[in-house]
Amino acid sequence: MPSPRPVQRSAGQQPDGPLHGVLEPIVTGAGFELDELDVRVIGRRHTIKLVVDSDSGVGLDDIAHVSRAASEELDKHEHLIGGSYTLEVTSPGVDRPLTSPRHWRRAHLRLVAVRTRDGGTLTGRVGTAGEESVELLVAGVKRPLRYADVEHAAVEVEFNHPPAAELALLQGTTPEGSQ
Repeated sequence: MPSPRPVQRSAGQQPDGPLHGVLEPIVTGAGFELDELDVRVIGRRHTIKLVVDSDSGVGLDDIAHVSRAASEELDKHEHLIGGSYTLEVTSPGVDRPLTSPRHWRRAHLRLVAVRTRDGGTLTGRVGTAGEESVELLVAGVKRPLRYADVEHAAVEVEFNHPPAAELALLQGTTPEGSQ
């Protein structure tokens, strides 16, 4: 059996591919960003995966709406696919790397693990994210981190509520119960 062969892959890029041109207006028209378009081919079968995102998040009803609209549009452009297809519409998982300022903004107040280009590692809570850098709370101290200095960063899964004192420091408020 042949292995999956990527036809078109777009992670945060805007390729000139015809499917991207057909699907991106559907996604943006629904109020989301097309974070990734991945088309894989196994024999004559295609899997088209759309990863959609927004600053306010993506719910299951949103996924269903985008899926229906994208499916209808793909049916109108079946000549671009050249065979049967499976459409997958999803939102980014928690394991998605933080690669752009918008990813950092969406991770506001979340705990992240960072590997820097100089080989260092740190874990901190995300504060204000700008275009060139992000503010991280590391061991109770706010520190700026330039995106250019980040080799890899991802959100850490937390099973407990974040400490109120950390959230207060990042939001510029006083934690409940303190004077």
